[in-house]
Amino acid sequence: MAGKVQGKVALITGSDSGIGQGSALEFAKEGANIVIHYLKDREGAETTRRHVEELGGKTAVVQADCRDEAQVERMFDEALAEFGAIDILMNNENPGSVGKEVAEMSTEEWDNSLRAGLYGYFFCCRRFIRHRREQGGRGKIINVTSVHETIPTAGSADYDAAKGAVRNLTRTLALELAPDKINVNNIAPGMILTPMQGEALYDPRAREEKTQHIPWKRAGEPWEIGRLAVYLASDDADFITGASVFIDGGQMMQQGQGA
Repeated sequence: MAGKVQGKVALITGSDSGIGQGSALEFAKEGANIVIHYLKDREGAETTRRHVEELGGKTAVVQADCRDEAQVERMFDEALAEFGAIDILMNNENPGSVGKEVAEMSTEEWDNSLRAGLYGYFFCCRRFIRHRREQGGRGKIINVTSVHETIPTAGSADYDAAKGAVRNLTRTLALELAPDKINVNNIAPGMILTPMQGEALYDPRAREEKTQHIPWKRAGEPWEIGRLAVYLASDDADFITGASVFIDGGQMMQQGQGA
């Protein structure tokens, strides 16, 4: 039986990261070819390439700083030169927060976070939309956000603002692109075992402590994000657009407990 995205081309930004690599492999298992984007970690991108090709997928590795409009355009040009068309865009750039309260944050720090976490998504979405319209429409956009698109965290205003803005970017695009039959959805992860989790990734005791506030009492795995992304990119999800799908072990349901 053919895979859910058999023969499709998926451009996944941040493919050298935990979630990006996990998603690339799940797409490859279902027959997709992958454009592997990275910012700095060429070695990580090459590791993803090797794993995808072992699964039978074709790959192209592209480097770009998605904060820069011109570099995003070049990235798409290189991907299209390799494959001719791109069917799926998965925006997965995740710069994190500078970890400062607003009163202590510089304008440069704020601007850098927004350019990576919001402008990069905008630049990629815009070029993808123009490309898909040239192809007659259809296509899938999946924006990776976070539970923090809804839940704020003190000391993370830059990250929270970027994720919240992407939420409404996605919802607006869902309306704008419905006539083109381009689906646009968010995946909003909670705690996922990637290097972003620091010591919890390697230390079972630290991980157990961090997961106590999660009803499922565990962290998610990158492949779980990938399986959800494959579904949202497939024809099975044709009637889903403008949604934020939270994958967090019930963490969102904990808000307000004990009030």
